[in-house]
Amino acid sequence: MAKHGKKYIAALAKVDLDKEYSPREAVALAKETSITKFDSTVEVHMRTALDPRQADQQVRDVVVLPNGLGKTVRVLVFAQGEGAAAAREAGADLVADDDETLKKIEGGLLDFDVAIATPDAMGKVGRLGRVLGPRGLMPNPKAGTVVPAGDLPRAIKEAKAGRVEFRLDKTANIHVVVGKVSFNADQLYENFAALMDAVHKARPAGAKGEYIKRITLTTTMGPGIKVNPGDTFKFEGIE
Repeated sequence: MAKHGKKYIAALAKVDLDKEYSPREAVALAKETSITKFDSTVEVHMRTALDPRQADQQVRDVVVLPNGLGKTVRVLVFAQGEGAAAAREAGADLVADDDETLKKIEGGLLDFDVAIATPDAMGKVGRLGRVLGPRGLMPNPKAGTVVPAGDLPRAIKEAKAGRVEFRLDKTANIHVVVGKVSFNADQLYENFAALMDAVHKARPAGAKGEYIKRITLTTTMGPGIKVNPGDTFKFEGIE
């Protein structure tokens, strides 16, 4: 078992490991128990009752967090002609519309956080699957990252504002970043609420009975805080 430092042990002492906190209590406690000198990331981890092997029990969608992610999001756009011009005008950090840029990406140029593509560019993007796929950067219609050229300004704006993808992994878990410790409690709570509302709406057709079994809120290197999954959908303004 890994040894933990004094700061972690002191933070852990503030958390009742047997208690499932309300969302607001969990957010406040996450801020209080952050132990890093840098601005920690706040993450939500969900254990589902789904079977990832079943096609009708998949979860994959996006949510625009109302208060963003607290970081600069670099956006790459794969497009051609007018689409490439529209992407540059809309503020894309990198536009891949020539073979030279595609070769650089294939060679490991991955200085971006989100990749968006127009349908007519997907033929070339497909060749980069082995580079983009493992890093979760492959454009996908379900994730809202394959859009017509006319939708590029909206997609780029949303990506930079805090649009995040969530998906079920092979172990039936969902992991999503909802902000930074420097956010105030209301900002984190609102992001958490928006995420849970989106996850609730993305419940797959094959989900029978229980959907979300456990929810844990954590900060970078901080202790995990259990959130009552029964309370989670009772956020203010969300039915």
